[in-house]
Amino acid sequence: MYMPAHFEENRPEVLHRLIAEQPFGALITNGPNGLDANHLPFEFDAQLAPGGGDAKLTSTGSDTAAETHGILRAHVARANPVWQEVAANPEALVIFQGPAAYISPTWYPSKHETHRQVPTYNYMVVHAHGRIVVRDDEAFVRGLVARLTRKMEAGEAVPWKMGDAPADYIAQMLGAIVGLEIEVTRLVGKWKLGQNKEAADRRGAADTLLARTSDEQKAVGQAMLDAPPAF
Repeated sequence: MYMPAHFEENRPEVLHRLIAEQPFGALITNGPNGLDANHLPFEFDAQLAPGGGDAKLTSTGSDTAAETHGILRAHVARANPVWQEVAANPEALVIFQGPAAYISPTWYPSKHETHRQVPTYNYMVVHAHGRIVVRDDEAFVRGLVARLTRKMEAGEAVPWKMGDAPADYIAQMLGAIVGLEIEVTRLVGKWKLGQNKEAADRRGAADTLLARTSDEQKAVGQAMLDAPPAF
C-alpha cells in the first residue's frame, strides 16, 4: 500500500479500534488460480496468541514467528476451496475498510482563491498481514460463531442466540463451516484525512462533511479534525 509518511497511522489502539468497529474484512489469499478474495466477519483478539496463550505484542512491524499483533478468527463454508488452498500458501492479507468520503475541491477555501485543488477521497483502512491456520474442529467453530453472534446481536431488542434454534440444526450448520485462525504479524494503518492540506482547507472540508446526514461522512469529518496535521 502506498504510504506517504503523513498518512501513516501506527498506534495499536487506533488500529485495533477500527477492526473492532468494522469487523467485516476482505481476506486476500494466493491460491492455485492466483489471487482470491473472500469477504468475512472477523473476530479480533489483540491479547491472545494461537491456542489461547499470551501474545508478544510489538509495534515495530517486524515479521517474525515470535511476534504477533493479535489473532483474527473467521469461518468459511466447507464448500469454499480457500481453506484447503491456504495449506500450501498460508500467507494472507485481511483488509478492514473504515469510513470513507468523497472530498470536493469546492469545500476548500483556497480553491476559490487559487483554483489549485482537485477532487479526492479521504479514508481510513487497516491491512492485517499474517499466516492462516485451518481449524476444522467443532469446538472451535461453535465457540467462534457463539462469540460473533453475541457481538453482532448485542444491539437488538431481543438478541438471537444459538439456543433459539434446534440443536440438531445448529450441529448441521456448524458441520458445514470450517474455522480459520490468522496470526497477525504486521498491522499497517493508513488514515488519509487531508493532513497535507492547510488548516483552513482541512476545516472547510471537515465542516462540510459534519453538516451532511451520512454517518460515514460525519465520521470522516470528525477524523479530519482529530488527525494531527503534517505541518
